[in-house]
Amino acid sequence: MTTQIGIKQQNINEIIKPLCQLLADEFLLYVKTLNAHWNVEGKDFYNKHLFFEIQYKELAEIVDAVAERIRSLGHYAPATVASFLELTHLTEQSRERNDSDGFMTMLLEAHDAIIMFIRGYINDIGTKLKDAGTSDFITGLAEKHETMAWKLRAHLA
Repeated sequence: MTTQIGIKQQNINEIIKPLCQLLADEFLLYVKTLNAHWNVEGKDFYNKHLFFEIQYKELAEIVDAVAERIRSLGHYAPATVASFLELTHLTEQSRERNDSDGFMTMLLEAHDAIIMFIRGYINDIGTKLKDAGTSDFITGLAEKHETMAWKLRAHLA
């Protein structure tokens, strides 16, 4: 059934591509954060283990929200690891050392990349494609990532 929400289908089709890429980026960042949570080592293990847990739980909510936004626009969300790896802008990185600073630097770079990706679409989605709802939604996501990135930067200072 076609979604009739006051946005041209052609515009919705253009909005879906960056949303699917964003979903893939969010999922990969979620996995990277789980990796940090599970594998961090060092004198600060306990505090960083808990810190990464807070972040991965917040990212799980973001992943779900992006997938549901895609569904609300009448499309199916990509939902396989293969599709996420094909769509993501992020890279998987293996670590020689599992220290908290290394994980935090890696995660900060991913958050910053997602923020920049989102900023590249906010205005076009809202004005050119006439979808203020999705523009507002991704603006909120950028703000969440900015907060998470700030917390990572504060640990690295």
